[in-house]
Amino acid sequence: MPSVRLEIRRLVRLAIPLVTAQVAAMTVWVIDVFMLGQVSVQALDAASLGRLWIFGTAILTIGLLLGLDPVATQAYGAGDRQGLVLAGQRGLVSIVLLTPVWLGLALVTGPALELSGQQPALAAEAHWYVLAQLPGLPFFFGYIVLRHWLQAQGRMKPIMWATISVNAVNAFFNWVLIFGHLGFPAMGSLGAGIATGIAFVYVFAFVAVAAHGLGAGSPWRGWGRSVLHLPSVGRILALGAPVGLQMGLEYWAFSITTLWAGWLGHDPLAAHTIVVSISSLTFMVPMGVSFAAVTRVGNLVGARDHGGAQRAAWVALGLAAATMAVSAVGLVAGRRWLAELFTDDAQVIALAAVILPIAAAFQIVDGLQVVGSGVLRGMGRTIPAALINLLGFYAVALPLAYLLAFRGGLGVAGLWWGLAAGLATVALLLVLWISRRGPASLG
Repeated sequence: MPSVRLEIRRLVRLAIPLVTAQVAAMTVWVIDVFMLGQVSVQALDAASLGRLWIFGTAILTIGLLLGLDPVATQAYGAGDRQGLVLAGQRGLVSIVLLTPVWLGLALVTGPALELSGQQPALAAEAHWYVLAQLPGLPFFFGYIVLRHWLQAQGRMKPIMWATISVNAVNAFFNWVLIFGHLGFPAMGSLGAGIATGIAFVYVFAFVAVAAHGLGAGSPWRGWGRSVLHLPSVGRILALGAPVGLQMGLEYWAFSITTLWAGWLGHDPLAAHTIVVSISSLTFMVPMGVSFAAVTRVGNLVGARDHGGAQRAAWVALGLAAATMAVSAVGLVAGRRWLAELFTDDAQVIALAAVILPIAAAFQIVDGLQVVGSGVLRGMGRTIPAALINLLGFYAVALPLAYLLAFRGGLGVAGLWWGLAAGLATVALLLVLWISRRGPASLG
């Protein structure tokens, strides 16, 4: 029991700044939704669809870069400083290799959304929202690499302060460019896209300065030919490929339901967007715990303490379940008030208030599944999580969501009941996998 209490303290110490960082990162999007909701439902819908596409395609790159997690955490746990520095450098090199993929996908945003059945005017506005962000996107990927490299060493404060402060940067430029202040024209969703691109540059610069301050241990120093050792770069990408698939499968499932909500009309899409924003914000808490679990499990595996890594896994899962139980209560109790924060449209508020209790129903399993995936990533076992997500979201969640929404007559609420069933399936299978083949099995 004392060892469990000690592990709880260690995980909480790691998780608090990461949870803060995750909530702050999600708040950037929530601020966009809040501000664009004051412009029009169409501006809100266009930004929602644009974000759906840009992150739905960029998430593949993000996942590939997260192959850095087991390499960096285990190198740090083993005391291999040179391996740790090379991991960060090779992560940065990977961005260059992946650029043609995400850039090509971003450039076809409008046509792709039209093919998915969205209205042409809405797809065109979403397209320009995405294009406005493109100059900042490489900096966002650089931030992802440096964030996870710092995270592997337990250096959480720079990450926390970067994501907290970027909200002020984003909100300021939103105010200037969405509504037209300080001599700029009011640009609506296009202005929000430009502001997001500026925020990407800022947050990268913040963590880049923090990494540079580590002196000889900085990934900015000591570059040589070994950085370009292709098998080593390939190992990061090979570990990251299932992570990208796993993250993509979950994100695309929610994205597909967003497209389906668009088929139901402007008001259902707006309500769906509001609830996605709120539930995504609560999801940032277990995601922060998940990142702490990646660090803790990876460090312990690197140090060959497999029993300790298994204990860390269970503690992290317990923390996720406890925090998300609190979130569930809050979503039910504040369902109307939360919706009213985003819009004054009575129909949208009523629809959102119906959906929020359904989102509350899957809070605990949502926390368990993201932390379970983090445990597997810390172990370097990235394939099982991808396969489990494929089953849970595409054999359970989406078929059920479609049937309930369009055949069962439940509309947008049916989409959310399908997602709840899929998340419960993923969580159950991941917990079973960890109990049978978790870190203790590596010893």
